[in-house]
Amino acid sequence: MCAGIITSTPEMVLDFIRAQAEKRYALCINDARPVTSVDSIWASAAQVAIIGMFVMLLGAVLYVCRPLLLPIFTALVIGTTLGPLVMRASRYGISPWLSALLLTLAIVSAFGLLLTLLAAPLAEWLGRAPQIMASIKEKLYVFDRPLAAWRELQDALMPPAGNAVAVETPKITAVAPVVVEFVTPAVAQVVLFLATLIFFLATQGNFRRYLVSLFDDRDAKLRCLRIAHDVEHNLAAYVAVVTGINVALGTVVAAGAWALGLPSPLTLGIVAALLNYIPYIGPACMALILFAIGLVTFPSLGYALLPPACFVALTTVEGHLITPAILGKRLTLNPLAVLLSLAFWTWLWGPMGAFLAVPLSIIGLVIFNHLFPSDDPKLPG
Repeated sequence: MCAGIITSTPEMVLDFIRAQAEKRYALCINDARPVTSVDSIWASAAQVAIIGMFVMLLGAVLYVCRPLLLPIFTALVIGTTLGPLVMRASRYGISPWLSALLLTLAIVSAFGLLLTLLAAPLAEWLGRAPQIMASIKEKLYVFDRPLAAWRELQDALMPPAGNAVAVETPKITAVAPVVVEFVTPAVAQVVLFLATLIFFLATQGNFRRYLVSLFDDRDAKLRCLRIAHDVEHNLAAYVAVVTGINVALGTVVAAGAWALGLPSPLTLGIVAALLNYIPYIGPACMALILFAIGLVTFPSLGYALLPPACFVALTTVEGHLITPAILGKRLTLNPLAVLLSLAFWTWLWGPMGAFLAVPLSIIGLVIFNHLFPSDDPKLPG
């Protein structure tokens, strides 16, 4: 044995170490046998490619046709949510057209009331914007040195241009076309939304019968009716429960803002209730708003952190305990699915897409569960 060790050369030792390393870091492959046929693999790859191309084309169409499709989709989602009210009113002899007009008028009135309540406080805060920014900058002096270091690093990596171009104040003649260009499509979209909502609420029975008539098979017709009923039921239940929870949350936020001495507590409660319709992003924005108002209202940074900290604790309890307990497992969505849907629809349609993300997820999940039911066995009891 000693002779074997003595006769070993450095090259042999290196080869041995290299062989051990290759064995250690080699891929672990079990049953590495060639497949008998690749036809099924290519068929599956072709199906995936076709579905992928369809999804990309659908996304492109939704993005390009956003000015037309956004008000229509919004009206269809709201109309589906309010559909049970129109059907229930028709059982008592009330015309669907009258119910549709009254519900649309109620939505417009509620929106106008919210604008009335929010207009005065927002105008006051916007008028005090310079003083508010100066106060916030004074409170956040601890971040001056990190921000200065960041600017120095940015200037070192991307030096500014040598000759700075003077910024010319825009004239009213240049601003007016931009304002008109923004307002005109917005008014057209609002009119399209209201018209679509009224016609869909009034003729949803005819629309459902027409949709069912597109299928020839009896089972397909029944499946279409079940999908439409489940979408309507789940969407109405979800929106009703979440609206009640958001109203309660806004009430608690308004009371807490009044107790802590924050200005315009009613406005803060309304904003908190509206933003809570958007998962994750809405509560985060509300926490930042409370933090900014706290910086202006309270004398120190520690006191300014108290309102957003209380709000984060409240939304944590609401999101993890109260809402799941009220909705139950039937209407509780996967957090990852909600996050991906929120990111996709926000990127596609902006803030309105963020409001529609969860309702569209519910519609998609209902359709998916009908078309691809789960095969898991149900345990008795």
